[in-house]
Amino acid sequence: MEEKLRVFFSNFFRPETRARAFRVAIIVAPILIIINHHDTILAHKFTTLLIFKALLTFLVPYCVSAYSSARAYSEKEMQ
Repeated sequence: MEEKLRVFFSNFFRPETRARAFRVAIIVAPILIIINHHDTILAHKFTTLLIFKALLTFLVPYCVSAYSSARAYSEKEMQ
């Protein structure tokens, strides 16, 4: 179990995993922000809370992509 976790985290922080996750987040997050906050954006009602939510919205697709990549790399290495 400890070995699997070590392998997973080393794969999670691989440069290619981070690059892929960043590209996914740059594409997916703005779409999610527009879907969830279009009315606020169109009304030009920018608040600190909206900016915070937007930044968190980038984190979700980044983490999902990084997790998926790390899991795939880990499973391949553990075979």
